[in-house]
Amino acid sequence: MTAHTASEFRTRLSEADWLDRAAGHRRRADGFLAPHLQRRRAGQAHPVHDFLFTYYSVRPGQLRVWHPGHGVFLDGAAAACYLGRAGYVRRDGGVTVGGDYLHSRMSTVSFIADLLRATASRPARFNCFGMHEWAMVYRAPTVRHSGVPLRLGPDGTDAVVESMPLRCSHFDAYRFFTEPAVDRNAQQLTRQSQITFEQPGCVHAGMDLYKWAVKLGPLIESGLVLDCLELAADARVLDMRASPYDLRAFGFEPIAVETPAGRREYTRAQEAISARAAPLRTRLLQHCEALRDTATAD
Repeated sequence: MTAHTASEFRTRLSEADWLDRAAGHRRRADGFLAPHLQRRRAGQAHPVHDFLFTYYSVRPGQLRVWHPGHGVFLDGAAAACYLGRAGYVRRDGGVTVGGDYLHSRMSTVSFIADLLRATASRPARFNCFGMHEWAMVYRAPTVRHSGVPLRLGPDGTDAVVESMPLRCSHFDAYRFFTEPAVDRNAQQLTRQSQITFEQPGCVHAGMDLYKWAVKLGPLIESGLVLDCLELAADARVLDMRASPYDLRAFGFEPIAVETPAGRREYTRAQEAISARAAPLRTRLLQHCEALRDTATAD
């Protein structure tokens, strides 16, 4: 899908135009969602892919709805279908996301903008080697994915953690560390220090672009949400391939980060995720800045 700038959204779309865009968005979303929905109907859990729908708590039906973004007016009778959705109003002969809704979301917009800007301002670091998942099961009596075996067993997993430094910079990964692993991390992270430590090399920082896009909701065009979701899906696969879990039964070859060759492989993949995340982070930040400018002008 073609990337758009915020200025392109300050326009009107004919009914035929926006209906075509909405249909294209649904087809794209359905293509991504089909495997998940098939597993859900069959009652099959997936230790890698289900995360995108449980941790981020976004329902498939929400992802199928196309939003044009703030500043776009939808013409035609069919646009009335948006009036039951949060933020939409009828104005100037069309349906659009209203100014009151924008103002009500400005604290979220500002937080996301500040975090994205701070993250982008730092040099990327690629020396964590995906050890956060190992730290989540270090010396733990139980594991998060109880139906999946640890590739090296509990003792072997603990030995790897004790042989390597923990350099996690992402609070929402760090907060799941076991208590013995917390003190092994290079820095103690808190929610309040998130904006201080987050950096663009982090796989989770790239994955969370999806979370920030979702939180911006109807204020941004939905194609950007799906762009971020596709990146998050690939980042999640990397995350779990480098984890201590043995996921070969699900078709994922492990990245053995306990070895020098595995660490090199992980770093190359991490750099690729970071490179893909950078333009998405820029686009989200541009939207946030445009929204803040609009709210200030209002």
